[in-house]
Formats: sequence, structure tokens, C-alpha cells
Amino acid sequence: MLEIHQLGLIDYLEAYNFQKKQVELVKEGEKECLIVCSHPSVVTLGKKSSPEDLKGWEGALYEIERGGKATYHGPGQIVIYPIIDLKKRGQNIAGFLEVMENAMITVLNELELKASGNPQRGKPDYTGVWVQTNPPKKIASIGVAVSRWITFHGLAFNLFKDDAAFKGISPCGFTTETMTDLETLLNIRLERSAIEKSLIDHLQSGFSKLLV
Repeated sequence: MLEIHQLGLIDYLEAYNFQKKQVELVKEGEKECLIVCSHPSVVTLGKKSSPEDLKGWEGALYEIERGGKATYHGPGQIVIYPIIDLKKRGQNIAGFLEVMENAMITVLNELELKASGNPQRGKPDYTGVWVQTNPPKKIASIGVAVSRWITFHGLAFNLFKDDAAFKGISPCGFTTETMTDLETLLNIRLERSAIEKSLIDHLQSGFSKLLV
């Protein structure tokens, strides 16, 4: 079983530094973990970001080493950073990404929402989880980095409505209207703890099956 670090609402840089510390510990043979948290409103720019990704955002902004473009993090999300040793999993990056996708898809299916992972395989900008509305809406983003086969960064699942969410940026190369959240889809505000527990359980199960 993975160790779980519940950090609650935490400054992005503080959580980032905690991630890097856990990466070094896992390199030294310590237990793998999931870091579960949310952040005050912040935008991060991945390796594929360009000036066109910013559309007037005036808040906190960080350039980081994960893949992907610009994305937003806010208090209405569940953010999970898996610190996983892929050397124990056949260096299977694709399988690692699928575990994160499938965990979120399963949670949505349990709530009777149809969802899928990247609807256009081969197009990295579509990485994440999409709810099968008409047109499809993106409810979760995935962006990772790997250091000597230890993963960090991870997933952001849009749980609650957030008036600041995705405004002032082109999220993952899409328009703000492409994004959605669970509260909007269900027209009800579910307990964060219940959704977090379900995501954690499915991630634990998925990563355990990747062991070689």
C-alpha cells in the first residue's frame, strides 16, 4: 500500500517542495506515496506552454517541469501527486498514466457519468479525462514529470464550481468553456472526502497491478 499524505489546502510552492522531498526519499528506497491536496488559485506552465496560453491571467504563475501546457489549480479541485517508482513497474509510463485516467473514470462511472480518457490517442493535448456530454467536457487534467524513473506532479480533478477557474488562460490549449466540474454536472455538491477516498482507493489498486 502507498503512503498517503493529506496536505489539505496548501500553497503550490510548498506542495511542490514537499513533492521533491518525497521523490528523493523514494529514490533512497523509502515508501512510495500519494500526496493529496488542493491549492489557492494558481496557474502552472508545463514544458509545451507558449505565450498564447496566457489570456490575461494576473494571479500566481509558475513554470514547472511537467509535460503539457498551461493549467489552473484552485481550491475546488482534488489534486493528487503520485510519487511512484516506475522501475518496479517495467518503466511503464503509459500504464502509469492509464492508472490515473482509469481511477477518475471509475469514480465518474460510479456516479453514473460516462467518461473516457484521451479521446484522440496520439494527440497529447487531449490527455486527461473527458465527460461524454455534447460536446465532451474536460473534468480532469494530467501532467507528470519523471526523475530517474520516479514520478511526480499528477492529476487535478475538478470537483466544485470555481469562478476563477481557467479564466485568463487557454487551459491545455482549449477554451475555458471546454472545462467542467462535478458540481456543475450533478447539480449537487458532494463531500470532498468521499471523492478523495474513492480516487485514492482506485489509484492504490491500479498501481498495485502494475508491479512487475
